[in-house]
Amino acid sequence: MTKLAVVCLLVAGAVGPAVGAAVDPADPSSATDALRPTEPRIAAVYPNPVADGDRGEFVVLDVPNGTDLGDYRLSDGDGELVLPNRTVGDRVAVTTVPAPVRNLTRIAVVAANGSVALANGGERLRLRRGNSTVARARYREAPEGEIGRFDDRGAVAWRPLGRTNRSVVTATGGEVRAFTLPDAPGVPLDVIRGADSRILLAGYTFTSERIAQELERAARRGVDVRVLLDAEPVDGITRRQARLLDSLVDAGATVRLLGGPHGRYAFHHPKYAVADDRAVVLTENWKPAGTGGHASRGWGAVVSQPRIVDGLAKTFRADAEWRGARPWSQVRRGRSFERASVANGSFPSHRSPETVPVNRTRLLVAPDNAGRAVTAALDGADESIDVIQMSVDGRDQRFLRATVRAARRGVDVRLLLSGAWYVEEENRRLVEHLRGVAEREDLPLTAKLAEPGGDFEKIHAKGAVIDGDQVLVGSLNWNGESIRSNREVVLSLEGEAVGGYYEAAFEADWNGEESGPSLPVGIAAGIGGCALLAVLVARRIEFGESAGVGG
Repeated sequence: MTKLAVVCLLVAGAVGPAVGAAVDPADPSSATDALRPTEPRIAAVYPNPVADGDRGEFVVLDVPNGTDLGDYRLSDGDGELVLPNRTVGDRVAVTTVPAPVRNLTRIAVVAANGSVALANGGERLRLRRGNSTVARARYREAPEGEIGRFDDRGAVAWRPLGRTNRSVVTATGGEVRAFTLPDAPGVPLDVIRGADSRILLAGYTFTSERIAQELERAARRGVDVRVLLDAEPVDGITRRQARLLDSLVDAGATVRLLGGPHGRYAFHHPKYAVADDRAVVLTENWKPAGTGGHASRGWGAVVSQPRIVDGLAKTFRADAEWRGARPWSQVRRGRSFERASVANGSFPSHRSPETVPVNRTRLLVAPDNAGRAVTAALDGADESIDVIQMSVDGRDQRFLRATVRAARRGVDVRLLLSGAWYVEEENRRLVEHLRGVAEREDLPLTAKLAEPGGDFEKIHAKGAVIDGDQVLVGSLNWNGESIRSNREVVLSLEGEAVGGYYEAAFEADWNGEESGPSLPVGIAAGIGGCALLAVLVARRIEFGESAGVGG
């Protein structure tokens, strides 16, 4: 047991309202009065800080407006914490050690007296008013650096302190510039090249010389250039990336890497950039194999709807300004870097980018909302689902189950998987499994491995088309870790024109020479699509540039 620094704090995104409430965690006033309790409740607990000696433990109380904290005591059965005489409302911070707690919250911190012991292995807490207990909470094993949020039934869900809880952002109308890779590697470059005031580039890895050169030029002409990458990619940071990041910093760009004990996510895995009032969202990494067009089949879209661009910028700032995002100079200190080859393939350009109208655009992010939103999109399919992906994390994967459910209600489903050597065996097994399901149940479900036929080296796209008029494109892999633990970004694009563009791209790849067994069960019209793919793999293996693959 350690001594508790009891804190009742508003952690933006770390603690939300009652389950199901659509509330912006950065704006506590967005919660409805109907959701507010009549007595304070224990909303969350932080028993196992990363700091030495567990310094900075806290408990989160949700307090009705006009409450005098001095009327209450917090007890663990052995000790008691006396709350200060102060009238408060919403969520407020109360602690016996205010200094470290102020680094965890942006609101005022109030000092309290006494002590309560929070055990990392589990504890029972009671909030008392006089002789009456007004709230109870219980947790068991507390993961290090994670906050446990209690729902209305008292169940606790753990997640890293500081993780956001963003809502889906929606915009109607407008246009997007749709493109595929390796056909149109100039599109993301042009977005960056045209910036006058700001560039916010988010990625997993970064080894593209030409993108780096444009960022350096932008920084030198006064553009505010900020780059946020993952500090601990599976294959390590390459020497090439280290050299490019050094050069970016020298040119005046701000480079930060998210990871380590305060890393917030298992991986910072999105691929997007905001440039002034436009943004590009990709399935591909900022590297020659991806945005350089030298290896991977990928999808991407350029958007200019203000709400979507602003939503991406806010996501970037929320991650880049978190204390787990460290300056590159700090990350590189005393660190060795990996040698890696660079993809240099050459492929024909069959599909030109097109600017097409959209009826509605939605910005989805993981782990906040993308898992639920993608599952709902698949469950809402009426006619067709077409999926292109590197691999799937097993036959029980959440999105795959949704596609099979769709086939069982008569939706035509096609699943195109990579035939690359590093996923071929597991993908063939999945194809055979789905063949058996389709044949036994007579389902309109077909799956096969892709044969690039010289058009690309490997599939890395994470894309889908649903009912011919909804497209999902972004970084979200079809595995549990991506959904629950990674920072991912996905666009949902709705409309016949945008659906038609990506559907034609899918059709072309689907009709390539088949390299593996197919499920010969009736896929008729072929308009359709199903969602996001390409997996870090259950073993959390992700192949680097030496294998020509990215995350």
